[in-house]
Amino acid sequence: MRWRTVGRVAGTVLVALAVPGAVAAAGIAGARGEVYTAREPGAPSAPVDDVAAPTHDPGKPTAVILLGSEGANAADVLAPYEVLATTGAFNLYTVAPQRQPVPLTGNLDLVPDLSLGQLDQRLPTGPEVIVVPQLSEVASGLPPSVAPVIAWLQRQRAQGDPLLVSVCVGAQVPAEAGLLDGRPATSHWLGLIGLRRNYPQVGWQDGVTYVDDGDVISTAGVLSGVDGALRVIERMVGPAAAAKAARAVAWPAYHPGGPAAIRQSRPAPADVVGLLSAGYRWDRPSTGVLLTDGVGEIELASAFRPYTELSYLARPVAMTTDGRPVRSRHGLTFVPRADLASAAPGLDRLVVPGADAARRAVADGLSLPERLTPRYLHDQPGFAFDAAVGDIARTQDVATARWVAKTLQYPTTNPKLSGPAWPWALTLRPILLAAAAVAAVLGIQIVRRRRSAPGGDHATTH
Repeated sequence: MRWRTVGRVAGTVLVALAVPGAVAAAGIAGARGEVYTAREPGAPSAPVDDVAAPTHDPGKPTAVILLGSEGANAADVLAPYEVLATTGAFNLYTVAPQRQPVPLTGNLDLVPDLSLGQLDQRLPTGPEVIVVPQLSEVASGLPPSVAPVIAWLQRQRAQGDPLLVSVCVGAQVPAEAGLLDGRPATSHWLGLIGLRRNYPQVGWQDGVTYVDDGDVISTAGVLSGVDGALRVIERMVGPAAAAKAARAVAWPAYHPGGPAAIRQSRPAPADVVGLLSAGYRWDRPSTGVLLTDGVGEIELASAFRPYTELSYLARPVAMTTDGRPVRSRHGLTFVPRADLASAAPGLDRLVVPGADAARRAVADGLSLPERLTPRYLHDQPGFAFDAAVGDIARTQDVATARWVAKTLQYPTTNPKLSGPAWPWALTLRPILLAAAAVAAVLGIQIVRRRRSAPGGDHATTH
């Protein structure tokens, strides 16, 4: 009898854990699936043929930012791009296997400047600098669509000596290509767990913003790509140009002459807030992100990456007032997925990135539902991601904002944040699911005991 009781208790506990666990697994899968999605047929047209590739100056070195066909991390791409672009010292191109819109994190569609084939025609000897960001959900396994990128990288290394710069878990791509074998490298603190297991032939390091190994520079997580780009500028243009570029993007952590030491992040109990958000935030708001001409590339990245990958706080919708593409500060073309007028009725929030857009109050006076008061994300000076982390603390909670900062490998380990301390309402969801599961099990057990008791539903009378 005692063992039967123990078995019932164990079964009840198992159900109490299994139900919220299954719900969380489904929630995480759904949230991850929303980070990079294909354009829907009803989205505004993407006139790639009308977007002219930048002119080439043979007197300048060429740097390219690689994109995958299925997407790339917005911060990994746009932060190094803007840092390099501020110098004016490079021919700077975004390139992808095909010249068609590529979704960046949160489905911000970027038109590549060139396809890989077009780049090869323009530069038969290859570029001097190649930046490899995280390509789509590369950390969960390299999809077949990455194969052309790997093959292209191997050809570039075989025919020349380009400076290869990996950003965050983008290091997996050159590692898979065999270009990091026997060499020191670094990556995102969370990605290093799998990278050490899958590529033991690489000398993985952590605790530094980047590792400079001559013709390969690898950077730590996400925003460390800024430091990697500054290191490229130091080496190819000079320290003064790097310092000027850091000031241009208001980067607070420039460390001249070498990598800065950073805290060696590890999974911690407080990180459970990330699992709660991924697994149980079923009511993620549909957030319109209004794109405007001249917006800074890092400003754009800050409106998408902090709210999506590894936080899953919102469902961003890139839009313009008229559904037409926009050009960023340094000439990238972004194609919206909606126009503001048609999308506004379905939005829960409207965010407007860009300090210039805030100064011009570009969304004021537009015909919008009352609930859609525009939130000008960059109405205060500073590094663009400061605004996003602060916004998350105010609109969600401080614990989630700290998790986002940790996933970004933010240079400031203790940013000043104000807002609710913890997402208590979100925390209740798995608890209530477990309680409901236990109540259901206990109810079934009570019904069974009643039916099996003398005089119960199945008792016979004579």
